[in-house]
Amino acid sequence: MSATTIRIALPVQPGANIANYLRALEHLGAEGAVIHDIGDAAGYDGLLLPGGWDADPALYGQENRGSMGIDPALDALQLKALALFTKVEKPVLGICRGIQMIDVFFGGTLIQHLPTSHLHNRDEGSSEDKVHMTRAAAGSFLNTLYGTRFATNSSHHQAADRLGDGLRAVQWSDDGVIEGIEHESLPVWGVQWHPERMCFEHSRPDTVDGAKVIEMFLQKCRGGM
Repeated sequence: MSATTIRIALPVQPGANIANYLRALEHLGAEGAVIHDIGDAAGYDGLLLPGGWDADPALYGQENRGSMGIDPALDALQLKALALFTKVEKPVLGICRGIQMIDVFFGGTLIQHLPTSHLHNRDEGSSEDKVHMTRAAAGSFLNTLYGTRFATNSSHHQAADRLGDGLRAVQWSDDGVIEGIEHESLPVWGVQWHPERMCFEHSRPDTVDGAKVIEMFLQKCRGGM
């Protein structure tokens, strides 16, 4: 890595499989820094919250109605990282679980189990993501990157429900599930899909190029407009 390579913090628990995220960042000239604890945002240019299991519904005032794989230590780590990075207004990108943690951090709630999970979650026993069409809001970052209608992958059974303070929905699947968000004033973005599995060695002909989302985030981390 060169001295000018930007560093992206990825707060995860030891043993988390985030190889696809790290490779995508490396392809785009960034260094992914895996962190299991964080004291401040100094030394990092941005924060990437990767996919994973579900957030504790107690964080948004609900009983467990279908949430799985709850890890309070991971929730605490990622909420602390969000507090540190948003305080100094450094860019944040949330992917899958990450978009959900962003929503929870800003005071929103989640759909704990989608009644339309057949559209969004992998088939039982399959390693293949679902693919479906989505719609992006005019003028949003996703509309700028991909246009109004485009296909993405999908592997989730939860989604943002009531959005937190300052967040707005900018992408939806055809059944109305929120697939993308952005903050009204902070450099914070989230997608419910997996761009790291739609680019470079994981590029696929039935979706758009996920590298564009990650590159947009990295441009913001570099101070670009």
